[in-house]
Amino acid sequence: MLIFNYFKLLLEIKMYKFSVLFLLLVIFFITACSDKVETIQNNASSSTSMEVFRWKMVTTWPSNFPIFQEGAERFADEVRVMSNGRLNINVYAGGELVPALQVFDAVSQGTVEMGHGSPYYWAGTIPEAQFFSSVPFGMTAKGMNAWLYNGGGLLLWQQIYEPFNLMVFPMGNTGVQMGGWFKKKINSLNDIKGLRMRIPGLGGKVFKEAGGNTVLMAGSEIYTALERGAIDATEWVSPFHDLRLGLDRTARYYYYPGWHEPGTVFELMINKSKWELLPKDLQKIVEVAAGAVSEWIYAQMEFHNQQALAVLREKENVEILKFPDDLLLKLKLLTKKTLDEEAATLMNEKNNPRFKQVYDAYESFRSNYSNWNKLSDEAYQKSLELK
Repeated sequence: MLIFNYFKLLLEIKMYKFSVLFLLLVIFFITACSDKVETIQNNASSSTSMEVFRWKMVTTWPSNFPIFQEGAERFADEVRVMSNGRLNINVYAGGELVPALQVFDAVSQGTVEMGHGSPYYWAGTIPEAQFFSSVPFGMTAKGMNAWLYNGGGLLLWQQIYEPFNLMVFPMGNTGVQMGGWFKKKINSLNDIKGLRMRIPGLGGKVFKEAGGNTVLMAGSEIYTALERGAIDATEWVSPFHDLRLGLDRTARYYYYPGWHEPGTVFELMINKSKWELLPKDLQKIVEVAAGAVSEWIYAQMEFHNQQALAVLREKENVEILKFPDDLLLKLKLLTKKTLDEEAATLMNEKNNPRFKQVYDAYESFRSNYSNWNKLSDEAYQKSLELK
């Protein structure tokens, strides 16, 4: 019995030692894990600033302008939600804080942190910016996205804007626009000569080369100018916005295609000095939100235009007509002539090689892309017309 009790006591001592050792190991493991969690939390807090940023964005669009101004406001909302309120952006329409066509200067100078518009509005300051907006007979939204995001276009764009203290991202695309509203039929190049038309950008330069009189004016002035005869024709956007502006009441002939603007890109401009003060996670939120809103704007345009076109087709006072093929060919040839002359003039007279640099980059990508486009979209569309 004594021997049995002796062995029992030894067993209890060993079990006690094992329990103590096990308990010590558990305590060590928990302590190590909590230290690791604390280290991760400290690293996260050090890399993510809790500072709240309050920024202003100005746009070139009228107040409550559908899709375009809505897109800018949607962007601000998404950034606010994704940043959990750390980046709050107040959006101002054109004229509310700065005039619409002074957005570029306001962002560049740091008067405000952000702007939304389209690059061809700043052609007077930076002519090469027009290639990042829309080029007559150029690429549609699909081609522009491919060039900007994967073909080096966006990097080139950002380099071109850097001397103006600007960071830039694409944020919207109109898709292929309509050719415009005319008070008389356009059957040949002769019908363009002397015609007063509101048409901006490179398309306006080509129109002028064709013998027309290019007129620049804000969207809010177009209806009255066309109604009262101050201009003979105008382009605006596409069926949805044209119908809302009431252009069907001012001119009878609605022409397509929009040779001058096959896929107009919108931009998000950011003051570069302010951009560099943002933590990396907020920079990424801005970039991702801009991409999401860019797709939203394009989808909105495609959706609403097909509905508005159906309404316009039912109007007895509107004729929807295609530009004659021979006229389109002549305008296409004039486009190349205009761009070549513009590049040479800026190079020789103003010592600006950037226009030609961007022109060459754009054309190189467009040429390669067109080979694929002919076998994909163009071939498919032609197959739909087979009967």
